[in-house]
Amino acid sequence: MVWVRPYTRRDGTEVRGHTRWAPGARRETMIFAVIALAVVALGNGNISTTTKPTTVRPQPTVSYPITFDTVPARAPEPQPTVSYPIPWER
Repeated sequence: MVWVRPYTRRDGTEVRGHTRWAPGARRETMIFAVIALAVVALGNGNISTTTKPTTVRPQPTVSYPITFDTVPARAPEPQPTVSYPIPWER
């Protein structure tokens, strides 16, 4: 866009500053807008080469409830590493 500075016409009319499109810019902008709309319209379509769209989903490989055969039923309790009492400051 071109900025036109304020000026006075020959008949004395004051013209404020304004912007003006360059010659041919409206036509070019319209062509760009039509192409952009066509790209969006065609890009969002559900075009498929097959007759029935198929979705491959993974099959579950887990059976519930999960049990671990190699783990003992009860975890061992920790044993103290020192045999004397440790004094704590109070």
